Amino acid sequence: MNFKRLAVALVLICAIGFSAVKVGALLPQAADPQASLSLMAADLAEGESFFVADPEIEPLNSRLRNNPDDYEARLLKGLLLFQKGALAAAIDEMTQLTARAPKFQLAHLVLGDLLMARYGRFEPLQAELVVGGADQLQIGQLQKEARARLKGYLSLVGNSAVPEMLLTLSSNTRYALVVDKSKNRLYVFHNPGTGLPPTLVDHFYIVLGKVPGDKTLEGDLKTPNGVYFVTSYLADEQLPPLYGAGAFPVNYPNELDQKLKKTGRGIWLHGTDKALYSRPPLDSEGCVVLTNDEFGEITQYVDVGRTPVIISDEVDWLSSQQWLSRNIEIQAALETWRQRWENADFNHYLQFYSENFWSDNYDFNSWGSYKKQVFASKTFQKIELSDLSILAYPRASSQAPVVVANFVQHYQSNNYNGTMRKRLYLIKNNEDWKILYEGPQ
Repeated sequence: MNFKRLAVALVLICAIGFSAVKVGALLPQAADPQASLSLMAADLAEGESFFVADPEIEPLNSRLRNNPDDYEARLLKGLLLFQKGALAAAIDEMTQLTARAPKFQLAHLVLGDLLMARYGRFEPLQAELVVGGADQLQIGQLQKEARARLKGYLSLVGNSAVPEMLLTLSSNTRYALVVDKSKNRLYVFHNPGTGLPPTLVDHFYIVLGKVPGDKTLEGDLKTPNGVYFVTSYLADEQLPPLYGAGAFPVNYPNELDQKLKKTGRGIWLHGTDKALYSRPPLDSEGCVVLTNDEFGEITQYVDVGRTPVIISDEVDWLSSQQWLSRNIEIQAALETWRQRWENADFNHYLQFYSENFWSDNYDFNSWGSYKKQVFASKTFQKIELSDLSILAYPRASSQAPVVVANFVQHYQSNNYNGTMRKRLYLIKNNEDWKILYEGPQ
């Protein structure tokens, strides 16, 4: 290392207050130390404009006013200030961040790059990273994390639409979690009440499975796509350090996964290894991973047994009018099914079932035979549905739309009364919604 590089390194170490993290491990040792952020900027700028206006920074200021220890908000603000040309302000943000979060390796890398820029060692969009071994891999992973965080945040600026999967949330479901794999982002939506679209209240950077795509086999290191529900909570003290501050297991494989013969288990939302602050975008064995601080934040949003977690390769968004129209369409189909059932109109009732229908012990033909016998024994039926949630299933463009409907079924008849929590999967065939699965939740 020549004298000039040594001087800059000493300045960097002083600036971050002799953090426990070894900054030297994050910087190139055999090439220009300015390279990492310039490469990141070049990649981010490809096909997109990142010249930042106040509307992109103000939401971060709001987050920081509410929580000065919102480390991601401070990181993003520093990156955006740099892109805007406010180098001194960017350095100030990153200096504060590294002091508050000494384990946040990405923050140290960015601060180092900004200090190099101040000392004239930075040429945006021109430098090349030429390092080897572990340093190159580590810096590359940190760059990916920075890109994922910025991409996820900027995709939300000015977006007032609703994810297409959140169609109806029961009044007893306070929040829903939506994972957008393409943005490495977990969105938290609040349920404002009957007839109103859910509203975004929080969002977080997340780590996904090491291999992109939908999970199909045990050990394939992929994060599944689907509609899932939190089944339990595992506290910090119940877990090895790898899982960080805690975990929320979800019900993978669900009913549809099992029908499709998907295998594997143990898909959780959980924290980060306590030796780290965060991890690269694709670094888990299939789980959805948050920082420990942010895992602690999402606990306020999760109700075990009720909170949905919808995981999708990419989230499609609806306008409020589109959201309302789809709700009306699907709820109308459910109401017509309920009426045909209540009226023991067997032929029209059975028309609501797909030829590919399955339940625990039935297929389409055996279900029809069973229901025909049941209807014959009834002199009256009264059926009510309550606590209804309808969630659209993530899908490829070539697949037919599928939704999951959860509700409480209240049933009365001349020879049986009962209440149960029921789940339906419905598929759209041409213009009609058909029941693909029916069973208990």
